[in-house]
Order: sequence, then structure tokens, then C-alpha cells
Amino acid sequence: MYDLTFNFEEFLAEYWQKKPTIIKGGFKNFIDPISPDELAGLAMEDEVDSRYIAQHGDEWEVKHGPLTFDDVPEDHWSFIVQAANHWHEGAARLVTSFRQLPNWLMDDLMISYSTPGGGVGPHIDQYDVFITQGSGKRHWRVGPKSDDYEEEFRHPALRQIKSFDPIIDDVLEPGDILYIPPGFPHDGYAIETSMSFSVGFRSPKKQELLSSFADHVIANEIGDVHYHNPDLPARSNSGAILDAERQDLEDMMRSLLDHPELMKSWMGEHLSQSRHELDLIAAEPSWENSETHQFFMANETLKRLGGLRAFYYPETPHIGYINGETVELPEECSQVIIALCDQETLDGKTLGAMREHPAVIDLLTQLINQGCWYPAE
Repeated sequence: MYDLTFNFEEFLAEYWQKKPTIIKGGFKNFIDPISPDELAGLAMEDEVDSRYIAQHGDEWEVKHGPLTFDDVPEDHWSFIVQAANHWHEGAARLVTSFRQLPNWLMDDLMISYSTPGGGVGPHIDQYDVFITQGSGKRHWRVGPKSDDYEEEFRHPALRQIKSFDPIIDDVLEPGDILYIPPGFPHDGYAIETSMSFSVGFRSPKKQELLSSFADHVIANEIGDVHYHNPDLPARSNSGAILDAERQDLEDMMRSLLDHPELMKSWMGEHLSQSRHELDLIAAEPSWENSETHQFFMANETLKRLGGLRAFYYPETPHIGYINGETVELPEECSQVIIALCDQETLDGKTLGAMREHPAVIDLLTQLINQGCWYPAE
């Protein structure tokens, strides 16, 4: 387990989405949760999102995975694996240290391996990130937030900016954490061969929410009603849109938002969808309800799939949203939904009397067969 050495409530009050900071020794006695060879193995897989980035003088080279590592130079190159917590249990344990933040904001764990001089150049991200230094050392510079930074197009796949005056200029050693809020320019390069572990939190954009809600409305055939105005007035200017008519059309659109239960259902499903591929492996052969019941009666443990998103609303805790789908249990089974969404593991002791409930066993069997939960080793 990776335990943070600082007070998270104090951190949120002073720094969260306000200003960047370096937390020296944020993790005590930090050890890389994954080896370079294991990370390279992930980067070679088709399903895993990875990149190779190298700098040759003023020129930049970018390759997208699956990667090979033949004929790589001695230095000034990195490779990056996105959503490593979806594919490696050890890496996923690092993410649990940040569970004091809402899981619906959590994006992924990005891991980079860099040779001396390796980096991606100065750039700006629009998400919150905690960059933990693993093995090796890395030099970081962070600049002030501003709308005046100019993009520099050194490579089509890299959104770099021109230089900036740093407000942070320091070297990170194993266990140090650099926190960067959205909009602050930053640039890091390896002083020596090193590993970096970036836990990213990404808030949704207005455009994404509107687009997703529109898709939900269409898919569920909600609001399939035409404009209706039996009091339509005659007019001399047929090309005019009268103000009352414009207001009526706006009201039609706004009325779709005036359905709290519809909004909650859509929001839960939307936020529980992962932006990254999951390592979903359906149970083979499929489990029967009797096997699930026996499993929990023996007090065995299920483990949640790395990166799986599962949420509930505290006012309706018998309804859950798991991997983009709504699941529901009888109200007396609320503790099961809460456990599925709040905890990484589930065992017979946690379920208690609920392991005898047919609806609970049926749901858990479905989740096991889908690969969302699996027996812990």
C-alpha cells in the first residue's frame, strides 16, 4: 500500500486548482510499482495506449503504440503508457492513495520511462495531475497560469508552447510529488534514467456533457414531441421568427433538463464510462448463481477490475452506475451497491446477510461473468 505523508484536507484547501506545488517525500520509501520491462511489455500490446517520444536536436519524433524498442538511441527519449492502472495490479494500488478525491473525477494513471534528457517539451494540460517521481531523478519547471503563451509546432502530435519563466524550478527524487492544476505550463526532463507516475483528474467539459445528454435523449426516445402552437398569429413578414416563438422553442429544449430523475440516471451512466480501454475478460466458463453463493459463503474475496468506474447517489444508494450501465437492487440491499462503488474488494464478511439475497447473488454473478469483478488471488 502507498500511504501519503501529507494532510489531504490541508492540501485541498491551499492548493487544489489554485496553485502548483512540490511535496517533498509525499510518499515515504517509494518503490516503483512496475518495472521498466513490465511497462515496455504493456507498451507493446495492441489494446494499450502508448507513445514513444524522442528529441533529436531541434527535431521531435513521436510514435504511437504498439511500440517496439529496436534501434532506440542512448538518451533523450521516453515512452509513455496511459491508463496503466487498467492493466497492472501493482500500478493500480498507487491510485488508491488518492481516493480522498471524488472517483468520478479520476481519469487514469500515466507512467513514463525516460532516459537522460527525455521529456515531451513545455506544454499545458487541462486537468489536475499528481506526478510522483519513481526511480531516478527528474528536473521540473512550472510557470504561472496565463492566456498569453504561444504554441510552438515542433511536431503535429505534440502541443508544445514556447518558453516560460518558472515559478517552480526543482529536481524531484523518489517519493516526491509535483501537483499541477489545469492551465499551468510545465516542462520536465530526466536527469538520469527514471520513472514517473502521473495520476490525472479530469473534469468534464460543457460540450461533452451536452453532447452526451443529447445522445442519451435520442437513444431513449425522450422528448420526441413536435412544436405545437394552436394560437399561431397571422403576420405580414413571413420570414420573421417572433420572440414568443423563439421563447417557445427554447422552453422546449429547457424542458428536457427539467427531469431530475432523468438527469441523475444519465449523469450516473455518463460518469461511469471509462475514457480508456478496460482489461475486461469475461469469466470462462460462466459462473452460476450457486457458485457465487458458495464463493461468498466460503468468505472468498472479489477484486474490482482496475480502472472500472462505479458510482451511486447517497440519496438512492440501492441504484448504482457501473461501467456506463444502471444496476438496481431492492432498497434493503443498499449496502451492497455502496460496497461495490466505494471499495476495491468485496467478501462474504462485507456482504453479511446479503450473501443470501437472491437479487444480490444474481447481480454479482452478472458482474463476475462480465469481468468487472474477479476472484482475488
